[in-house]
Amino acid sequence: MSESERAEDVRLAAGDVELTVAPALGCRVSSLRVGGTELLRQGEHHGCFPMVPWCGRTDRGTFLNGAVRHQLPLNAPPHAIHGTGRDAVWRTARAGASEAAFTYELGDPWPYPGLVTQTLELTEESLTLRLGVETYGDSFPAQAGWHPWFRRTLDGSAAVLDFTPGWQEERGDDHLPTGRRIDPRPGPWDDCFGMPDGVDVTVTWPGVLALTVTSPEQWVVVYDEQEDAVCVEPQSGPPNGLNTAPRLVTPIEPLETATTWTWRRL
Repeated sequence: MSESERAEDVRLAAGDVELTVAPALGCRVSSLRVGGTELLRQGEHHGCFPMVPWCGRTDRGTFLNGAVRHQLPLNAPPHAIHGTGRDAVWRTARAGASEAAFTYELGDPWPYPGLVTQTLELTEESLTLRLGVETYGDSFPAQAGWHPWFRRTLDGSAAVLDFTPGWQEERGDDHLPTGRRIDPRPGPWDDCFGMPDGVDVTVTWPGVLALTVTSPEQWVVVYDEQEDAVCVEPQSGPPNGLNTAPRLVTPIEPLETATTWTWRRL
């Protein structure tokens, strides 16, 4: 398989469910159609992209690994946001009728070499996404998660969010968690919530579809401040987690995470 072929869009299908992955656009799911209805906001910056090797904002783009401080590019000044994976061209490792796997090599501007793998498994009723982060040498802190942009309205029906978080991370004026856990507040949100029994959030378009996002992780960011979309982002740690809740990737312990979307037609 040539490099150009590895970067071509990959299409998966199961029954009347169709999915497109764009390896050249950060390995994002660029389209998910259920019975002909597109669930994801369209555009090269939308769909659903993997956030890796960090999620959300990293404070001033800096983080420590032991005594070594690293500086990341400030792509959302004054912070660094959503990792480097969404800007990378990924390689298609395999692609079947309803499942596929993709990889990309960690490198500049991320200071540590390693390998990221994303796999997708599609059925007529669900999509399972998995991410793995491995190191080629030194251990380093990392995060992984997903940033789906679900369409606000399907067939004239507006999305309704339903979830019961254990807490909300108080958000400071700099859009970073302050470190205080507070009782969940009403939206609209651009906020991180804790779900200690695992992420479980349902987006319902009444009369059309109900979609539930689950993950064994306990962190989810909900973003519904834009008119055209709602985002439900399961992730392995909170925003600025490289500094406040690091998960260490070591030669014997990769970072592995997963999310499953399950839908039901109404």
